[in-house]
Amino acid sequence: MDRSPIARRSPLPVLAALLLAPAVLTPPVLADPPPAASSGLISLSRTERHMDGTGDPVWELALLIPGQPTRRFDALVGRAARQAADRDKLGSQAPLPKGRYRISEVSAIETGDNPELGRLHWIGLEPQFATARRGLGIHHDPSAGLGRRSGTDGCIGLIQGNDLVTLVDLVRRSGMRELEVRD
Repeated sequence: MDRSPIARRSPLPVLAALLLAPAVLTPPVLADPPPAASSGLISLSRTERHMDGTGDPVWELALLIPGQPTRRFDALVGRAARQAADRDKLGSQAPLPKGRYRISEVSAIETGDNPELGRLHWIGLEPQFATARRGLGIHHDPSAGLGRRSGTDGCIGLIQGNDLVTLVDLVRRSGMRELEVRD
């Protein structure tokens, strides 16, 4: 059996010395990270269609999710008589201004909220450009096509409540975080 001093030493002090010694390492060269897989985009565009009876222009909300067919939903945006109003002015009841928006929240509509938000969900939108518009979102428009309350105060109001349920599910599952208003 070897009785040299090295053989009898415990490996712990050597290991501790190695762990506590300052490391002289060359930092790795960091490459740009690979592009993240796109979670998709929601697009809003004006159509040539109008609601019977009220004349509200029908807009199309399209979900563009990579690898999936495009999903389209009919919506009202602003009031029929305010379509040409200043889209950047707070309280204008005009359609949302053109540009990119970040989806900020997806939440349930609570009892006591404005009944014109519908009874289902709210998808919050934050403009990614300078505008005076605030409090924008996507919700169901329960009075779509039903007289002077038809349309929204400037949000995107889906005409069919079931479409909002589908939209919320797709947004949550895809991780989608961006909307583009094209017109």
